[in-house]
Amino acid sequence: MKKPAVLPSNILLDAVIKGLDDVKGHDIKIIDLSTIENAMSAFFVIAHGNSQTQVSALASSVEKVVKESIGEKPMSVQGLRNGEWAILDYFDVVVHVFHKDVRSRYALEELWGDAEIRSYESETPLTLEEQA
Repeated sequence: MKKPAVLPSNILLDAVIKGLDDVKGHDIKIIDLSTIENAMSAFFVIAHGNSQTQVSALASSVEKVVKESIGEKPMSVQGLRNGEWAILDYFDVVVHVFHKDVRSRYALEELWGDAEIRSYESETPLTLEEQA
């Protein structure tokens, strides 16, 4: 079995953010877990949609943009069935897309108090220089 190539996390992050931004993902947060001992991935990306349809569209957009721009597929996709939450696992980058009402219940940003959390605003695109 051929081992998959490992991409730099910044390239994958850019593609994920573009996928969320293309479908107007709300309150996009990037949690940098790279300095946390025993963290399961380097980054969590969290966003929400205002409807079940938008949650599904956000997850689909991330998959499409990442596949088209860098040729990567998620290792797994979970939670799309009810439209309240979806997770796309790209190993180094894990994307969580919530329905607005469900996001506060999980409060993932609060679980990682010792990690750097950055906000993304579509008016100020995230660049590789800002990530360094």
